[in-house]
Amino acid sequence: MKAQLISEIDLTGSTLLRLLSSFTEAQLNAIPFEGSWTAGQVAEHIWKAGDCSLLYGPATPTDRAPDEKVDAIKAMFLNFSIKMTSPDMIRPGNDYLTKEVILGNIQQIWEKLTTAAHTLQLQEECNSFEVPGFGPFTRLEWIQFINIHTQRHIHQLQNIQAHLISAQLHA
Repeated sequence: MKAQLISEIDLTGSTLLRLLSSFTEAQLNAIPFEGSWTAGQVAEHIWKAGDCSLLYGPATPTDRAPDEKVDAIKAMFLNFSIKMTSPDMIRPGNDYLTKEVILGNIQQIWEKLTTAAHTLQLQEECNSFEVPGFGPFTRLEWIQFINIHTQRHIHQLQNIQAHLISAQLHA
């Protein structure tokens, strides 16, 4: 289970970094269409949501399957027809972000996530925060949550990139 988790994290992280690297700095900060975040803002949201500190917070043993809630997380976050609103604490700002800062912060978050997957007791439940409607997550579920949440935003970034390229072609 741990090897598969690490493989999934590696794939998501490399896909995200490759995708973000394919944007120019101007594209990272361009609003693709009304009501959308920029690609840079999506990246900022990902690194704020991917803060691994709660994985190192208080945790207790659980007698349930450590991956019990992963299917529910996938069902919600990989359903792209659902429109979601970000909690304020992980909402991006409006600052211009350099490509170097974006890639550096994403790389740093992904290294922390990979280290957590390698080193922590994944079956323990984290006690410092709960996603509304889900109850407490195990460390495994939190790592999967961050990974799956990021997969959702990779899809969003691909849409943003398509809009920007289309706008360039029609300009």
